[in-house]
Amino acid sequence: MKKLLPTSTAGSLPKPSWLAQPETLWSPWKLQDQELIDGKQDALRLCLEDQQQAGIDIVSDGEQTRQHFVTTFIEHLNGVDFEKREIVKIRNRYDASVPTVVGPVSRQKSVFVEDAKFLRRQTSQPIKWALPGPMTMIDTLYDNHYKSREKLAWEFAKILNEEARELEAAGVDIIQFDEPAFNVFFDEVNDWGIATLERAIEGLKCETAVHICYGYGIKANTDWKKTLGSEWRQYEEIFPKLQKSNIDIISLECQNSHVPMELMELIRGKKVMVGAIDVATNTIETPEQVAATLRKALQFVDADKLYPCTNCGMIPLPRAVARGKLDALHAGAEIVRKELLAK
Repeated sequence: MKKLLPTSTAGSLPKPSWLAQPETLWSPWKLQDQELIDGKQDALRLCLEDQQQAGIDIVSDGEQTRQHFVTTFIEHLNGVDFEKREIVKIRNRYDASVPTVVGPVSRQKSVFVEDAKFLRRQTSQPIKWALPGPMTMIDTLYDNHYKSREKLAWEFAKILNEEARELEAAGVDIIQFDEPAFNVFFDEVNDWGIATLERAIEGLKCETAVHICYGYGIKANTDWKKTLGSEWRQYEEIFPKLQKSNIDIISLECQNSHVPMELMELIRGKKVMVGAIDVATNTIETPEQVAATLRKALQFVDADKLYPCTNCGMIPLPRAVARGKLDALHAGAEIVRKELLAK
């Protein structure tokens, strides 16, 4: 029998201090060459053990081998010049110096497949792997070649599909695409964003997920969220079309966010990774707080489709805090699981 309310994390987990600077986004590596390769694998094993000890059901690499959830993937592609940089506005929110697309984009070899195989060898549990989504990828680049966000997104979708198929073959059970840009460019999401995402999952037999969040870890995101008022209804714009899409699981934040829970009614029928852990605070939730969030979500998500999760990645948090939050997620899910099984 499949486990009820299987827990997982939305993405990153803190790296050990000997690998990269803790509580820092995009921290440079502290090791190099073979030591870095070994160090990343050691970190991946530790991160897996933390998840297992906390009782997390669907485990991940915690993004231990990458510096950034988008650029680490792009660095491995042809057609993007990291030396040639331009200032662009990311997610209509903040300016950043980004690499330039200078020619046709392509992938010469797999990016994360060796890491995924390594993780697969360490555990028999279901594993989830995160990739950046096409729209979020184009939003972190200056395009001097295609001169069209949509064209570039379709090219990236093709590349992501190649990578996803190899990850599936390596034994990954769930492939998650991170699309924070879906909360910003609603017209584009509905015009071609979901379509390019479906191109990225074409032919996959494993489960697929899309993670849509409001952004974390940097001031520009925090400031933007303060302007959204007491109710965040952005999901309302894209959920109807996502509900009809081929994506299996939708991952969203519910803990301490201003997202009205009833919006999940719009994706009824889909599996939902319900963020029950706030990643923007060092305060560790109590199991009861997690359980309360999950009970609310159960009004709009069928119990066999609810996957308790974190709101987003936990890279900015101290390791002990992240570990405590994993424990709370497991314990909170366990409370509700027992209630459901007692019915």
